[in-house]
Amino acid sequence: MMTTGLQNRPASTRRYTLGTVTYNLARDWSLEQLIGTCEEARFLAVELRTTHQHGVEVGLSSAQRLQVRRRFEESPVTLAGLGTTCEFHALEAAVVRRNIATAGDFIRLAADVGAAGIKVRPNGLPEGVPVPTTLRQIGEALQEVGREAESYDVEIWLEVHGRGSSHPPHIKKMMEHCAHPLVGVTWNCNPTDLEDGQLGPHFDLLQPHIRNVHIHDLTDPYPYRELFQRLRDSGYDRWTLAEIQGVEGDPLRFMNYYRDLWEEISSDSECE
Repeated sequence: MMTTGLQNRPASTRRYTLGTVTYNLARDWSLEQLIGTCEEARFLAVELRTTHQHGVEVGLSSAQRLQVRRRFEESPVTLAGLGTTCEFHALEAAVVRRNIATAGDFIRLAADVGAAGIKVRPNGLPEGVPVPTTLRQIGEALQEVGREAESYDVEIWLEVHGRGSSHPPHIKKMMEHCAHPLVGVTWNCNPTDLEDGQLGPHFDLLQPHIRNVHIHDLTDPYPYRELFQRLRDSGYDRWTLAEIQGVEGDPLRFMNYYRDLWEEISSDSECE
């Protein structure tokens, strides 16, 4: 039996909730279908990935933004965040500047519709550039985006993402270069989270920065039970958002099954 280091800890109360990312389960749902289905399945938070059918995009008018905000305020489903594709690792300075500007547009949208944060990401490490140089570039861009967010009380969540760039020590270095209180991390449940088969070292490295969590197929060999225990022990009280493939025909039934499995795995019982 693998030792997790958690067996002797007392179980703690789960304070986080289950929700979904619209990528991929709900990519083709209207905003009304999304909110209504999440209400029925008791998925109590959503992250709206840009370009999907929900239509919550930076081109919305002020009146449309207010309508989105009021719709979520009427619902038990929380608009946790907006999932952008903004990334800051490009070789070309103009591309980085364009992504910083787009992130600013999403910050203002998030403030208007009542989202707590926006998700950004690294998406790889450019060839021919020293890795420390890229990590610094991403961190400094994040710091600039964080400063933009100060006027809107919106957080920036850096997804642990991308070939090479998802290595948790690299993410930690980006956060050190950023050093802005509004910028945190979206834990993404990647296979590369494990160091010699252990979750603890990399989780502990990024735990102070975790503001959001993406989860995937709960039947995968990823140590979800241990992850949920560590989230409880750390006092994490936000969301675990399912980033999962949809199913044809009966998505509500699938979501109910997923919620039941999530409730069992994330229960307050000890890790085994």
